[in-house]
Amino acid sequence: MNNKFQEDEITELKKSTSELKEAIVSIVSILNKHRHGKLYFGIKDDGTVVGQEVSGKTLRYISEVISNKIEPKIYPKISNVKIEDKDCILVEFEGEDVPYFADGRAYIRVSDRDQKLSISEMRKIFLKTENENESWDSRISDKTIEDVNEDILKDYIERANKAKRIPFQYTNKEDVLNKLGLLKENKLLNAGKVLFCDNNNVELQMAIFATDTKTTFIDIDKVGGNIFDLIKIGQEYIRKNIIWNVKITDKREEYPEIPLDSIREAIINSYAHRLYQDPKGTEISIFKNKVEIYNPGTFPEQYTPEDYIQNRAHSVFRNPIIANILYKSNDTETYSSGIRRIYEECTENQVKVEFRKEKIGFTIIFYRKNYEQENEVSKNVPVNVPVNVPVNVDLNITEESILKIIMKNPKATQISIANQLKVSEKTVKRNISKLKEKGIIERIGADKNGYWKVINN
Repeated sequence: MNNKFQEDEITELKKSTSELKEAIVSIVSILNKHRHGKLYFGIKDDGTVVGQEVSGKTLRYISEVISNKIEPKIYPKISNVKIEDKDCILVEFEGEDVPYFADGRAYIRVSDRDQKLSISEMRKIFLKTENENESWDSRISDKTIEDVNEDILKDYIERANKAKRIPFQYTNKEDVLNKLGLLKENKLLNAGKVLFCDNNNVELQMAIFATDTKTTFIDIDKVGGNIFDLIKIGQEYIRKNIIWNVKITDKREEYPEIPLDSIREAIINSYAHRLYQDPKGTEISIFKNKVEIYNPGTFPEQYTPEDYIQNRAHSVFRNPIIANILYKSNDTETYSSGIRRIYEECTENQVKVEFRKEKIGFTIIFYRKNYEQENEVSKNVPVNVPVNVPVNVDLNITEESILKIIMKNPKATQISIANQLKVSEKTVKRNISKLKEKGIIERIGADKNGYWKVINN
């Protein structure tokens, strides 16, 4: 029988999840030998595809068992795949923290078999790992020069030149990548892959939730690509979905409820310090009362966020090459000042910020300064209507939006305004009262046949 699937040193086949205990051993043995591999449930060891019952519960159970049984922890990609019209489960895994243990025991892959490691063999692995002592971003990837997005590379060099942190000009992809130290054996290092290639495993997940919990979402999106594009996409997503306030003195000024520089710093840090072996990507979650940016990379165990705020901690780089590339274009600093800069800017703007160490990962939380529970403004508000109001008057975004509608249609009713803004009539009534108190509008005539007058001082 000539089957498409067969076991080898990086591939293991299991008939079903009833063999999950044995599968854990195989994953550990493959990791200790090759640091990456894949395992199928639903295929016999002779390559015959028999299928496997698959549900969300099944996938979560496999993930939970792998998390509990393997040390150090790994973060496999577990998916439902169709093979010969049958449902199977594919587990793809990788890890660099060898040796790995299954229930406290270490194994090694020999051909298609799993063998228990002896003390002397374990000692050899420890010595080899210690001697290699290389970061993930310094290892050779599967990408070549042809995979590089040249526009992104050119833009990077231009910004690095402007920052005066790179002395050479752009010539061609190969020359520039060599000068940046991102090529080895005609292949890109992992750093070059995630920074300058569009087709990779780097993702950004973004969502807006209806309340202050992850129960009901209004919008959700997931995108992949190079780090520089994802930084821009993430920053723009937050910028468009937070409240902008208006302050009018001698001129009209708009400013966000959360400082944009702090948002950008948090997103950049999430890619500079994340654990790329974990398939889970950076997550941006926008709630009614806060904005969270989650980074799947554990915080240095020896420090706390307070240590960095108080300048008591030293730099700990999980991805030193990526951090250095971002430094040269002035996207970040080499020293651990990111958290301190975010804290200082938010404090200056009276925005509460929290740095939370997770069991797996790290989250920066920006609490929304000007949030009101009913203050949701539709994107359909007219934007080109001039607003002429007394100087030294602050307007929140709802007040300004109501004013724009009134100036365009002085006979607009509170109900019609509420419908346009997609807020409650109570919210409109409350903000109209504020506009009256500030001396910006007044009501002329009866509620039914009257109109709004904007007072020009």
